[in-house]
Amino acid sequence: MAVTIKSEREIGLMRDAGKILAEVHAKLGEAIEPGMTTLDIDRLGEKLIRSYGCIPNFLNYNGFPASICVSVNEQVVHGIPNDNTVLKEGDIVSLDAGLIYKGYHSDAARTHGVGQISEDARLLIERTKQSFFEGIKVAKDGNHLFDISNSIDSYISQFGYGIVRELVGHGIGSKLHEDPQIPNFAQRRKGLKLRAGMTLAIEPMINMGRCDVDWLDDDWTVVSSDGSLSAHYENTILVTDGEPEILTLL
Repeated sequence: MAVTIKSEREIGLMRDAGKILAEVHAKLGEAIEPGMTTLDIDRLGEKLIRSYGCIPNFLNYNGFPASICVSVNEQVVHGIPNDNTVLKEGDIVSLDAGLIYKGYHSDAARTHGVGQISEDARLLIERTKQSFFEGIKVAKDGNHLFDISNSIDSYISQFGYGIVRELVGHGIGSKLHEDPQIPNFAQRRKGLKLRAGMTLAIEPMINMGRCDVDWLDDDWTVVSSDGSLSAHYENTILVTDGEPEILTLL
């Protein structure tokens, strides 16, 4: 496993990439409303990314046909935007987006409610987001990678939700996906020792029901096997000597 330690120059570029992506996510979140199609979101997302002089890193990545992954309700991740899926009041929609700025990647995801949503849906979104923040409390130089996994699991397990196991977080830098892989569920081993200068994309994916998932026939869209709602929250972070720095938050 080759985990890269970023130089100050690289960290500066990743800060810039992360700030731009945070702004893109903020604008997408403001735009979401009933009646939009998932393709509308993708088109707006690509336009925003390119308006900053950046490249959408998901577009054509391993054949993915869009710039934004738009996943609705029981869709966990990698929903392919289309003209037929229209957002309606009460839906929840997860947006996973990333971009390349001067050769460096950022990656982040948010789940939004469409109009008024149920209390159960609101809590799922809120708790999925909080599980990320519980995880990064231990993302410090000298701790171990799976301390992050165990902290996310410890927080989420009290609610009876299912933590998706087939998909995990990852390192990030000059490539979208770098070592290491970062599970969101408890591990028996410690994992590698964290060092200042590591950049990680931590992304809990949480189902309201069981943890099991299926892939649709498009070979991309992942759904909860039991049809329960799913939420996703992700940021790119920098490990430091002290508190981790979140690169994709404004």
